[in-house]
Amino acid sequence: MKFFLDTANLDEIKEGISWGCVDGLTTNPTLISKEMKGDGDFKSLVGEILRIVPGPVSLEVTSTEHEGMIQEAKKLKKLGENVVIKIPTTIEGLKALKELKKMNIDTNATLVFSVNQALMVAKAGATYVSPFVGRLDDISEDGMSLIEDIKTVYDNYSIETKIIVASIRHPVHVRDAALIGADIATMPFDVMKKLINHPKTDEGLKRFLEDWEKIDKKKLRF
Repeated sequence: MKFFLDTANLDEIKEGISWGCVDGLTTNPTLISKEMKGDGDFKSLVGEILRIVPGPVSLEVTSTEHEGMIQEAKKLKKLGENVVIKIPTTIEGLKALKELKKMNIDTNATLVFSVNQALMVAKAGATYVSPFVGRLDDISEDGMSLIEDIKTVYDNYSIETKIIVASIRHPVHVRDAALIGADIATMPFDVMKKLINHPKTDEGLKRFLEDWEKIDKKKLRF
């Protein structure tokens, strides 16, 4: 399973990439707006992100009509070869997905909350589908069961659209996504950081180092 960061913060992106665990990136208007403070410039920010991320980068349109989505998509795609266009899962979005597929522009159908929506965007030509598990959990639904159902349906019909598990809240979501067999998990930086942490690892390392200090260093030979 591939790991994407869900952020537009350059420091987080650079740190995550240094770990060797970042395969791509997802953004949305909210994440972008957080980083465009003061003299922040959209093109400069996105240009730097596209330069340093070793994989697909999802940039979201803000138009609600398919003609506007397509025009935005063309402009965004010019920013870099690794740009993926995030399209909302609506009827207008389906129209845009269909046309962008014809143009060989990769797309990410976002804000998916049901198997039927996942089927529709796949049929329309979406490269990726982003079911939002955390937001379903927030309203007492089981977000991960949706991932399992989408995975089953896609496998039933050999659908090539890749599943991006989105709106991840904690490491358990990542573990469950991997067990189900989702293609990608996109997560905030703090969640990715938690994946490597374990108290027993810290405890063991502390014990080893304490025991090492008991050795007479004069007896060490290399």
